[in-house]
Amino acid sequence: MMNTLRNFNLRDKGAEIWAGWNRPVRTVFVVAMIIIVGLIPFAADWGPTSFLNTPITSFQNVLVYPVGMFVLMALGLNIVVGKSGLLDLGYVAFFAIGAYSQAILSTLFGWNTWEILPFGILFAMISGVILGLPALRLRGDYLAIITLGFGEIVRIVALNLSVTGGPNGIAGIPNPPTIFGFEFNLMYPQHFFWLVFAMILLVIWMIRRFTVRRPGRAWEAIRQDEDVAALMGVNTLIYKLWSFVIGAAVGGAAGVLYASKVMVISPDMFKFEVSILILACVVFGGIGNIWGVVLGASMLAYLPERIRFISDARQVIFGLVLILMMNLRPDGLLPRKKREKITEKRSM
Repeated sequence: MMNTLRNFNLRDKGAEIWAGWNRPVRTVFVVAMIIIVGLIPFAADWGPTSFLNTPITSFQNVLVYPVGMFVLMALGLNIVVGKSGLLDLGYVAFFAIGAYSQAILSTLFGWNTWEILPFGILFAMISGVILGLPALRLRGDYLAIITLGFGEIVRIVALNLSVTGGPNGIAGIPNPPTIFGFEFNLMYPQHFFWLVFAMILLVIWMIRRFTVRRPGRAWEAIRQDEDVAALMGVNTLIYKLWSFVIGAAVGGAAGVLYASKVMVISPDMFKFEVSILILACVVFGGIGNIWGVVLGASMLAYLPERIRFISDARQVIFGLVLILMMNLRPDGLLPRKKREKITEKRSM
């Protein structure tokens, strides 16, 4: 029974079903799933799904943070960890850079979220280059230690600079202005969820496009064996830097949206534990598999909020769930495809 649970790969079964569908059926399925997920904010008010309601915090707010943000950041980290095989323990730094970009540019210069978003992404990408150029020449534990240190450096800098508000942080961050008739304030948390959901869909589309093109093939080669990839002509440093920068961009975008939602940020929000939680989401869901990462991040973000009524004991239950699942499913809930099928075209 234990071996059956470990070896069963739902991802492979789903891929077989997907391969048997034609394009119109796939399109209908994707559109239906997008509509269903878009209606999730109303699930707590509907009888059959009211059990999803979180007892302390509003269910709709939980869907934005931590669920939506964890999914978005886990997708970004999965590019680095899952696609390229690089261990990044300082991913929270890019999240913090995006959040402080939103906070500083909005409170000091009066910019709105839509104007700040590309700059928050740009600043995170620049920091990814600054970190990646020296760090990505190293591997394994050394790379992990450097990224961990970078995450702490960003937090400590924010803790000591006056422009970041020091330990008190920055308050009074404005919400995004109304766009396409959607208002973004405390009265409409579902609008924030739809905004984050749109960003998640955009990131998934981007990752899938990269995966089937040259960068995706290079990342796969590097993940399998970096030395062999280099011998085959892959510029490993450039493609590792690509993955780092793209992952940083997703983290920066998440930070901008997060700061515009909570309206106040401080260095305590960007501790090392956040990086570990996001990494746990990637590992728990299935390293390298987009849908596994989405599922794992959703579960690990939602579960503590659902059982918050039992106070500190919820952390024990949370830890036990992780231990149990990692024993039953060491490759994650939805692991990568185990075998790549190669179709040979033979000339008649």
